[in-house]
Formats: sequence, C-alpha cells, structure tokens
Amino acid sequence: MTSRSQIAPVTDPTHHSPQMLVRLPSGSSRARNLLTGALAVRCANRWPRRMAMLATAFGLLWQGAALAEGYVEREDVRAYLDSVASRYGFDRDWLTSVIADASHQESIIAAISRPAERALAWHEYRNIFITERRIAGGVQFWNGNQAALDAAAARYNVPPHIVVAIIGVETNYGGNTGSYRVLDALTTLGFDYPRRAEFFRGQLTEFLLLVREEGMDAGALKGSYAGAMGLGQFIPSSYRTFAVDFDDDGIRDIWNNRTDAIGSVANYFAEHRWKGAPVIAFKVDSPPANASELVDSDLKPTRTAGDLRALGIAVPAEVSDDEPASLHRFEAADGVQYWVGLGDFYVITRYNHSRMYALAVFELAEAIRERRESTGAGT
Repeated sequence: MTSRSQIAPVTDPTHHSPQMLVRLPSGSSRARNLLTGALAVRCANRWPRRMAMLATAFGLLWQGAALAEGYVEREDVRAYLDSVASRYGFDRDWLTSVIADASHQESIIAAISRPAERALAWHEYRNIFITERRIAGGVQFWNGNQAALDAAAARYNVPPHIVVAIIGVETNYGGNTGSYRVLDALTTLGFDYPRRAEFFRGQLTEFLLLVREEGMDAGALKGSYAGAMGLGQFIPSSYRTFAVDFDDDGIRDIWNNRTDAIGSVANYFAEHRWKGAPVIAFKVDSPPANASELVDSDLKPTRTAGDLRALGIAVPAEVSDDEPASLHRFEAADGVQYWVGLGDFYVITRYNHSRMYALAVFELAEAIRERRESTGAGT
C-alpha cells in the first residue's frame, strides 16, 4: 500500500522539508543474486532436474524483486533524481521515497514491444474496434453525456462523434483505463527500456510534476503499460498541457469525471488545429493504376486535394483544392484499399501516430453517428 509520504508537497516547490525514506541496505541486491546463483548450482548437483528448475525459477523471481527494490540504488537513477530535484525544485528525499516504491514490471516491456498497430494487418486491427458492441456502447455513452459533448462541441468545435470514438477506442468508454501503476510503467520504461528510455524518463518527470501540481498520490494512479491515464489515455505531458477542468469544480479528473474527460479530449484536438471541415477522410473507390506509387509515407500531408484530383483521384466536391490531403494504403480482408485523409484526419494521428488508429477512430465515429441518427436521437 502506498504511504502518504508519496503525495507530493503542494506548497512552495523550493521549500525542502524532511520526509521519511525507504532505503535498502547497501549491496543487498548483489548479495541476493549471489545467494540465488549458489542455490541454483546446489540444486543442479543434488536434486532431481525438476526441483532444480523450480529453484532456478524461484531465484529469477527473487532477482526480479531485488531489481524492483533497487531503483534508488542505481547510479543512473540517482543522477536522474539529482537533476530533476535541481531543475524543478523538488524535495530530493520526497523523490527518493517515490522512486523507491516503483516496481520493475517485465510484462510492461513485453507489452510495449508488440503494439497492435505493428502486429496486425488493417482488417485485423479494424475488427477490434468496429464492432456492434462498441458502436452500441458509443451511442449509449453519447446519450448519457450529451450535455458535456454539446458543450465541448460549442467551445472547441470538435463534434461529439469524434470525441466519443476516441474514448471508445482508447478505453471502451472508460471500461478499461489500465491496471498498471503509472509510477511502475514510467520507471520501468524510463530505466529498463533503452530503445525509448529518454522519452519515458521525460514522461516520468512530467508525472512527478503533475502529482505535485494536482496534489495526487504518485503510487495510487493507474493507467496503461505506457503510462497513459484516464478515459482518454493522456500521457503525463498531455495531461499537464491539455486536460481541462470542464465542469469548473476545481479538479482536472480524467479518470472518474466524464465531463472533464470529454472536455480534455476536445481541447486536445482544438490545440492541434482541428478545423471541423465537412470531410475528414474518404475511401477511393476507383484508384488510378499507379495508386501504390502515390501513397504517402509520412502521416503529415504533403499534397493538396487539388493535387490528388490532378492525379486522377475522385475527390468529393465539397473539399476545396487547397485542403491538405494524403493517400494511404490499407490491407483489407478482400484486398488493398486506398483512403484519402484530409487535414482533420491528420489531427487524429496527433493523438496516436498511426494511420490505422486514425482510420479506426474515423470509421467508429461515423458508425456511432449513423446508428444514433437512425434511432432518432440525433435529429
């Protein structure tokens, strides 16, 4: 259980006050590792093979526990804490107490190494999100939060079906906001995942700043394996920058307050220059013979709708020639599909840098809107 000492001071950040620390005896991790190795050798020499395997497995678990306990003993972690304390005026002892509570989670490393966008083809990825249950859930979420969605649309110019679809794709309308402690996720990735360590250490810093600013308990907050939080799955830097207190109760709560979560998602889109154009994306029904050569490798549009028209792609009449446009290729179950994403489609990719993610959000949003209109709720 997390102690109250892990709640960041909400007073002047330059004020340093003594905190209770949790420290491990020097060299404890090394001693345990040596003991574990000796135990495994002894088992191999004297016990049946099965018992030796069991002892080795137990030893690995013990080493894992030692690793988790040892973050504050590591030189790279100590250097990080010194830097953060100096730069942002944190109480150094408080930082130590927080990181001492962080646990290495190998399952986090495994999860981030196989995201669905890389492991699945488009039609497989699509089948996760464009389902009857998720469409019906979106209609229900919209109906239950219509006032907040309408207010967000009025303030930020982001339509309800887009906000609903984002929350639907991210957390199934709040049904799964993540079971990992954010502290564990960001510490594990920041110090034990070299490929993106710099990014996640930055997010750990943002998280520490966030809990200080909001008066939160660092050890109590739950999220995804990547440290994303709440109904809209904001990483700490996004939380600090884009989360809003949309119901004006003095608290930015994107876990339990749907009004705040809705306003925060809409604000994120507005800050990333959502325009509210009449067309977000469209499927190319009759692609030109050289369509594969015209596909954009980057998410950011490098052409305009006028350019695509000149290349033989039929663009809806309501789309102006100067609208940014990109051609994307997707592997459908029945063959290749080509889609054109316009300016607001690119904005969706700012939420998650994946064309498959953006198309899933778009298709789910359209399905929810059409279903709701068919019931008469949207008229």
